[in-house]
Amino acid sequence: MSAPDATVLLIGTADTKSDELRFLRDCLIAQQVAVQVMDVGVLAQGHCPVDIDQDEVVRHAGSTLEAVRALGDENEAMQIMAKGAASLAWALQQAGAIQGVLVLGGTMGTDLALEVAQALPLGVPKVVLSTVAHSHLIAPGRIAPDLIMVLWAGGLYGLNELCRAALSQAAGACAGAVRAVVRPRATRPLIGMTSLGKSCLSYMVRLKPALEQRGFEVVVFHSTGMGGRAFESLAAQGRFVAVLDLCLQELANHVGGSSVTSGADRLSNAGLAGVPQIVAPGAADMIDFSAWQPVPEGLSGRAVHVHNRLIASATSGPALRRQVAEAILQRLSATRGPCHLLLPLKGVQAWDLPGQPLHDPEGQRAFFEALQAGAAAATEASAGRLCVEELPAHINEEAFADRVLAIIDDWMADGTLARPFPPDQSGSQAGSSQQAEPREPS
Repeated sequence: MSAPDATVLLIGTADTKSDELRFLRDCLIAQQVAVQVMDVGVLAQGHCPVDIDQDEVVRHAGSTLEAVRALGDENEAMQIMAKGAASLAWALQQAGAIQGVLVLGGTMGTDLALEVAQALPLGVPKVVLSTVAHSHLIAPGRIAPDLIMVLWAGGLYGLNELCRAALSQAAGACAGAVRAVVRPRATRPLIGMTSLGKSCLSYMVRLKPALEQRGFEVVVFHSTGMGGRAFESLAAQGRFVAVLDLCLQELANHVGGSSVTSGADRLSNAGLAGVPQIVAPGAADMIDFSAWQPVPEGLSGRAVHVHNRLIASATSGPALRRQVAEAILQRLSATRGPCHLLLPLKGVQAWDLPGQPLHDPEGQRAFFEALQAGAAAATEASAGRLCVEELPAHINEEAFADRVLAIIDDWMADGTLARPFPPDQSGSQAGSSQQAEPREPS
């Protein structure tokens, strides 16, 4: 058997899950992957061999095992263990000691697993085996952008045939991921863009190749909840040199109380990180809901577009659109970097045009009037960093994409945005672009 070429950090509570940890460890080793076992239990010692014990985990959280046990509160104790586990996992990954992580647990273990996964950079395989995988209990804001989750069916107490199937599947997923992953290399400066599918928002078709010709790498995020969550997470980490946040439907969803949300910090993190932003209210006139459920009461009677059997959208009324406009301006007024808000006055998505099912001139007028009315105050609050520009075009017209590119070119000309190396020179030199190093978890 050849020597392992990757190491997985296996995390669990050995006091209650020793049999499962031992089984997972054996599965990983059988896949020719080396394993480091981390024990995050606090109740007692387990009978599974561990490489990183409870004391070491809790030390990385700035406490002691005795102090944690003295709390007498399992929730508080596991939060401290989660802090230590996240700090240790980050340090091990940065040192090259591990190439991926596999965590198992019930609700307590899953809570800890989410903290660990958030601490690791994009591209580091993260597999969580959980009794609540894919559950509504898990807040979207806590899910790492590239997290893999496997439901731990029948895994609450002790090993059984169903449990072994889930455990071995998770081990195989993690082993395969650490061997097959192509990690981001940051050879070109990264621009993050938000959008929906081309049938609704099509500016990306023109913008992406034009930006790539200028030497940027462009990543487009699907603004259907988790896409925006990934976008915000990476923006907070400083992974983008600029963002084109041109689809704000997730923010409208949040304001409208939809479950298709990216969290309360949508449209916040790039600005707080000082990243240059071009923003437009693409699809912000719609509220999403699950197509397999009844139309929400607050949207009853509104025009509806059923996109597929998963997701549908309803137009929001004038009052709600004014609230969305206020939320946009409130977030952008806090920006710490240059921000250009474009208002495409002829429409913000394909279905709002005359003759289309979501055409609503009264709502559109209320939306833009609210943005225009609050623009001066928001610009002043931002210390002049925010610029609001009205554009006599629809968001899907070439004129809109051309204006976005003109702003990018202006920023490169005045030094706001560093000129990238040409694409054909994007080797080791361009690797020195403005991508931030991953930060240690707090």
